[in-house]
Amino acid sequence: MKLKQYILAALMTMSVSGLSMADEASLKKAIEAAYPKFKVDSVTKTPYSGLYEVFMGGQIVYTDEKLNFLIAEGRLVDPNTKKDITGERLEELTKIDFNGLPLNQAIKVVKGKGTRKLVVFSDVDCPFCKRLEQNELANIDDVTIYTFLYPIESLHPDAANKSKSIWCAPNRVKAWNDWIFNNQLPTTTAKCDVPLERVGEMARKYGVTSTPTLFFADGKRMLGAQPHKEIERYLQAAAKASK
Repeated sequence: MKLKQYILAALMTMSVSGLSMADEASLKKAIEAAYPKFKVDSVTKTPYSGLYEVFMGGQIVYTDEKLNFLIAEGRLVDPNTKKDITGERLEELTKIDFNGLPLNQAIKVVKGKGTRKLVVFSDVDCPFCKRLEQNELANIDDVTIYTFLYPIESLHPDAANKSKSIWCAPNRVKAWNDWIFNNQLPTTTAKCDVPLERVGEMARKYGVTSTPTLFFADGKRMLGAQPHKEIERYLQAAAKASK
């Protein structure tokens, strides 16, 4: 059950309006008791009167100090600066340790000098992943792209077999490009150690639930086949942050 659906169901079956929380830790315990199926990562008081940010289930929701309500969807926008507060906070809360990624388990494609780094979790049968490669990443230069093959078999039953065929090809980069741009798989299949299970474990660790999911060198993530100008903006920001 998705977080929004679970929260709505829980609110219909229980009342927590009598609680009085003295601090963020107490509020966190109350939310964990009310929603045991979800890990509550953090509870933070916002600058906005009586509003608390709750990071749980990979999402940001909002409540008050007595847990009288939960706002499970929607964005918090500062009326003065027009900044998307929810979006900015989610970027920070979902950052990962980029340097801790096992890049040897990814297909490495160097474009131009390749001085910038980008990681992509991709399902070989995901149409949005192909669109990302063909229409967006093809227009970006000076980047080294590390592609983790992450077949979502519930959607694409044959994706794992295709991933194995590409990974075990004599030239993985050529095999990957042939599949992305020409829809051609290697004609011969060799046996090799394919890290699909390890990549799957890593994806779950970092909360990757869809493809494509992109990670930049500063740890920030991007979901979906976003325009190449937006990807370029994130790459530039990550490069600037590393200086």
